Amino acid sequence: QVQLVESGGGLVQAGGSLRLSCAASGRTWSNYAMGWFRQAPGKEREFVAGINWSIGSTYYVDSVKGRFTISRDNAKNTVYLEMNSLQPADTAVYYCAARSSTYRSTRRNDYDYWGQGTQVTVSS
Repeated sequence: QVQLVESGGGLVQAGGSLRLSCAASGRTWSNYAMGWFRQAPGKEREFVAGINWSIGSTYYVDSVKGRFTISRDNAKNTVYLEMNSLQPADTAVYYCAARSSTYRSTRRNDYDYWGQGTQVTVSS
């Protein structure tokens, strides 16, 4: 059974940092692409960052480039999202997702498995 369990969300002041974790189980993840999405109140869920699990190539939405870093720990089957210089506009529920393909995608419908989400709130 596939499980994606996010953790690390919380309340932080503008300019601060948080690190989100996504513990993945139930699959051999080397054939998957992983992604972080976020959904703010009243808005669509949007792509934030992605990583190819086997080779580690990464890609980001323009609004977080230079501030967020996605990475993975193969031994722990965990994907991370390091978030720096956080802004109130980053406030959202953050979701980890897995796609059963090594090709990158920023489209929500291309991802097969989802975590339950973790809340990130950035105060001004």
